[in-house]
Amino acid sequence: MAKGTQDTKRWTHFHSALQLAINRAAHKWTYEDFQECFALWCKEEPHGAEGIFNTISRHMEDQVHASCERLFKDFNVRENINTLHAVVTEARARKQRGEVDRKDLWREDLDPRAAVRARTVPVLQAECERLKETLQQLEEENIGLYEETVKNVQNDRETKERIQELLQHADEVYSRWNKIPHDEIGLWSLQVAENMATTQPP
Repeated sequence: MAKGTQDTKRWTHFHSALQLAINRAAHKWTYEDFQECFALWCKEEPHGAEGIFNTISRHMEDQVHASCERLFKDFNVRENINTLHAVVTEARARKQRGEVDRKDLWREDLDPRAAVRARTVPVLQAECERLKETLQQLEEENIGLYEETVKNVQNDRETKERIQELLQHADEVYSRWNKIPHDEIGLWSLQVAENMATTQPP
């Protein structure tokens, strides 16, 4: 389960019972049994033998605990038991409300796969409809972007053609300007200026 989510009673009871069983199993072999196996050593070194016995018992308990925790993690035991508790609790609540005509209601002759489909198919259908709507929205957006791109390309092409026309026109003007006899224009301009000066009153 996600962090911060409270564990169910089913998991708490299961875990507590397992811890108790591990503890009892690890300490089922008493020191008296140990003494019977190593009578001479326990008689000569009672403190050392008792320390070894306690160390072995703790080691066995720790090893079993660690193995169980690895199994819990590998198979998501904690999450699955909490999910089972939620399913059972929901089923009991539906039974109390008198809901006996649901498609996923358990019956002795009901195939488990059919019960799973009754619950999952509507969810999958709803998700399918949502994905279809999303796909349609994306297609509409793509069409709009395509049309906008085509329009931008057309505008860009028209702008380049207009610039090309202006450049050609500028080249023509410049070419014609270079063909004009500038000396004659200068002389004509000077004559006009002199004529205007002579015609003006003093």
